[in-house]
Amino acid sequence: MNEEAQRRPGAPITILLADDHGIVRAGLKALLDAQPDMQVIAEAETGAGAVEMTRRHAPRVVVTDLSMPEGGLEAIRQITALGLPARVLVLTVHAEERYLLPVLEAGGSGYVRKSSAHTDLLDAVRTVARGEVFLDPAATTTLLRGYLGRVGAGKEHDLGEVLSDREREVVRLTAEGHTAQQAGEILSVSPKTVETYRHRAMQKLGLTTRAELVRYALRAGLLGADPA
Repeated sequence: MNEEAQRRPGAPITILLADDHGIVRAGLKALLDAQPDMQVIAEAETGAGAVEMTRRHAPRVVVTDLSMPEGGLEAIRQITALGLPARVLVLTVHAEERYLLPVLEAGGSGYVRKSSAHTDLLDAVRTVARGEVFLDPAATTTLLRGYLGRVGAGKEHDLGEVLSDREREVVRLTAEGHTAQQAGEILSVSPKTVETYRHRAMQKLGLTTRAELVRYALRAGLLGADPA
């Protein structure tokens, strides 16, 4: 299925599964293929294989284990460097905060813990396929606040001053994993208005993707900001 066909209304979300355990891949494939809007089109056992299969099949979403042969962050970087529209979603057993930021910095669009894959994976795939960032809802706030507690004041904190109060709120909610719909409900505005504020913030900060916006919020300490 070519890129144009994938983008047609009603076209399934094409997925590449990358995990070195065949039983795990089989279970994930059964779960994903059972969804009317999803289709697993390729599989890989190593990070290098995931890069090659992404190049060959151009899936919309790559679901990859973080700990597998020739895998990890380098595989995510290489997939991102291909310049294809594929979004990388990490499936990992690691819940430690030190794994979160490196995944985003490598170009990943989010992560799901294997322990919660049965409840979160489908939502995560749909979220990243829309171009959003998905962060594990059960652990994200705790992990990010723990990280931010160790970040010293720096130039990126000062950059937050170029944003309006509402723009900072939208960036903060985006970094916490909220969709435009959810952020709109929290702020009592429409999802379209949320998108507008997010677009303005990205323009001011010179950012081009939502993943970059999340990385900025992490380093700038916007998650620790109080809502206006």
